[in-house]
Amino acid sequence: MPPSSPTSEAEQPEVLVVAKLWPPMMESLRGAFRVHDRIHQTDPTAFAAVAPRIRAISASGESKVPRELIAQLPALEIISVFGVGYDGVDVAAARERGIPVTNTPDVLNDEVADLAIALVLSISRRIPQADRYVREGQWANGPMPLARKVSGARLGIVGLGRIGNAIAKRAEAFGMSIAYTSRSARPESSYRYFPSAEALAAEVDFLVVITPGGAGTRKLIDAKVLKALGKDGYLINVARGSVVDEAALIEALQNGTIAGAGLDVFENEPNVPAALIALDNVVLTPHVGSATWQTRRAMADRAFGNLEAHFAGKPLLSPVP
Repeated sequence: MPPSSPTSEAEQPEVLVVAKLWPPMMESLRGAFRVHDRIHQTDPTAFAAVAPRIRAISASGESKVPRELIAQLPALEIISVFGVGYDGVDVAAARERGIPVTNTPDVLNDEVADLAIALVLSISRRIPQADRYVREGQWANGPMPLARKVSGARLGIVGLGRIGNAIAKRAEAFGMSIAYTSRSARPESSYRYFPSAEALAAEVDFLVVITPGGAGTRKLIDAKVLKALGKDGYLINVARGSVVDEAALIEALQNGTIAGAGLDVFENEPNVPAALIALDNVVLTPHVGSATWQTRRAMADRAFGNLEAHFAGKPLLSPVP
């Protein structure tokens, strides 16, 4: 990811970073641009002084870039998201100004799909619990309770996009039957389609959520869906915490409405409810779907490359649809 080589700092485009970004990404940004790191949050006076000169925003997939912030940046030309999700960006407000929004699709498909299957295996075979069982010396007292078989089970996918298809491909290797729901049926897919998450949940053993976040999917997985999933069903969420009604999920886990859950995302990250942490029928990971060196490097290359292409007058690598 070689940075550009402007002739002087004064000629470098000014970029507002609105999230804590991966350090190598920040290093590349600082090599090519004049970077203002979250000063809109930490130093309003300094932000007001530089806002008229800001030409780009560099964000993460969890960033909030509301209409109000965009309105304060009259010279803004591009918003580059380091991540596949961009539900925190007011895309409509950007488009009104002709400001393109870019993200980093494809480069993290495999990583997130790998984690989804890892969570399926971890919660059904109780791998973290088994690890503790050995470490705490409980094995000497007898074997662990039996777990749940994964191979041959029924998998439901909420959101059959690029990552959803990557999850399905992996599930096929386990001999799982696969069904899905999305905004509309995918004619090119051979998997069985259900018109709603509730209808899908009633027919599967594992419900994997990988739909985009945003207002349209907020609390899509609610008490009705969890009840349909049933006492032998497991919920896996590698999408956004907002897609699941977290209070309803905790109640379902406490009451045995569902068997368990594997969660990589939460409603108010990094704050995970104590009630959820206390449960033994969950596996929790700290939003690490794309968290490998290889994938974060590829994401950084894409996010930086979009900025570089824009300021070089070249086609953007991955503008959002």
